[in-house]
Amino acid sequence: MTSLLLVAAGGALGALCRYGAGLLSTVLFGRGFPVGTLMVNVAGCFIIGAVYAAMAEQAHGMLATFLIQGFCGALTTFSTFSLDCFRLLHEGRTGSAAANAALNMVLGLGAAALGLSLFAGA
Repeated sequence: MTSLLLVAAGGALGALCRYGAGLLSTVLFGRGFPVGTLMVNVAGCFIIGAVYAAMAEQAHGMLATFLIQGFCGALTTFSTFSLDCFRLLHEGRTGSAAANAALNMVLGLGAAALGLSLFAGA
């Protein structure tokens, strides 16, 4: 039961941060490119890498459950990323769709690797 509550609490916080990042990115960058989704996906990848590295021995501990499954699970969103790519393709913006897919993959993997390397052995 504790794990469910930790995932729910982390998920609520992650969802609020996701929503806030979307609003902020729209104000700062407009709606032309899905910057908000990119930001939360890269941030989530970094956080997951860092938490996993710092807590490798306790990967199933309470804080890891709260942060990885709860917070990051709600913060990052493959479904929104997919919809953003589809919307760009539907609008005939093939280059933007390809850039969005490539940036999410490259920056996400890079952020996870950075988080792992910075917090390994922490």
